[in-house]
Amino acid sequence: MKKYIYILTLTAIAFFVTSCGSEGKKAIEDNTPAISVKTSRVEANTNSPFLAVSGKIQAVNSADLSTRMMGYVNKVHVNVGAKVRKGQLLVSINNADLQAKRAQVNAGISEATAAFNNAQKDYNRFKNLFADNSASQKEMDDMTANFEMAKARLESANQMKNEVNAQFTYSNITAPFSGTITSKNVEAGDMANPGAPLISIETPGHFEVMAMVPESEISAIIKGTTVDVLVKSINQTLKGKVAEVSTSAKNTGGQYLVKIDLDKTEANILSGMFTTVQFPVERKAATAMVLIPTDAIITNGQLSGVYTVSQSNTALLRWLRLGRTYGDEVEVLSGLNTDEAYIVSAEGKLYNGAKISIQ
Repeated sequence: MKKYIYILTLTAIAFFVTSCGSEGKKAIEDNTPAISVKTSRVEANTNSPFLAVSGKIQAVNSADLSTRMMGYVNKVHVNVGAKVRKGQLLVSINNADLQAKRAQVNAGISEATAAFNNAQKDYNRFKNLFADNSASQKEMDDMTANFEMAKARLESANQMKNEVNAQFTYSNITAPFSGTITSKNVEAGDMANPGAPLISIETPGHFEVMAMVPESEISAIIKGTTVDVLVKSINQTLKGKVAEVSTSAKNTGGQYLVKIDLDKTEANILSGMFTTVQFPVERKAATAMVLIPTDAIITNGQLSGVYTVSQSNTALLRWLRLGRTYGDEVEVLSGLNTDEAYIVSAEGKLYNGAKISIQ
């Protein structure tokens, strides 16, 4: 009897284990559709034996125009891309309050002028009387003080007029130099705020490059040095000369600003284009460099990573340590090896373990 119960118990346990295993297998099954992705393989590029840093092109003569007064924009007289001449009216701001103030100032000037003329006549009259001993010293002193006060009031009224006229210049924004409109940040009816950029202008044809150099190599950069500037978007190398070398990285995150004047060229370059600046500063040895597009980088707070492809065709997020930026590419210092595949775009939201289908 005891043997029979023992066998029955073993049979029940085996059935229970088998059932649990079957249910576990059913729970693991994933029927979600695969996300279609495009991948690319990491290629190792050999660094130049010379120092190369990233930079950006900008116009030498450029300005962001703003106003010192608050008011509604009456009219914007130009559009982006328009060529303007020096002194041309660009933006008109409502100045009804200034017009009222100017009328008050003009009335004050008229009053002060009349008082000054009257005081001047009295002063000249008493001056003659005092010379003939027909007026006392006290009367002469009173007339002199009255004349000087009237003169000061008239001068004060004229200075108030100059102040109002100066404020009128901020209600009509004009071009400080001849150039091309590059951006327009307001429209008619918008509120113009003091210090806020309203419109931007630059003079095309003369460009410079703003490059950021790390602290370990800034001491080797010398003003006047000729450099090569690669403009990746047009795949052309231009010549330039170091014009300025910053001696402080306090406000630039540990990178030192170097300004390079570009030589005149017929190349079709525009402000904002990314460049790679090669300085004639020889390195000890060339090293292999891994570059991937900045668009493929995933950021989470202070962390940066990229989605790679696992052996089971699923997305796998891998955290990276990044280096310098070269235009639209960034250097990978660690976390990704050469010949590994990474995902550059996906037709859906990726996550760790997501099934993917490589196009």
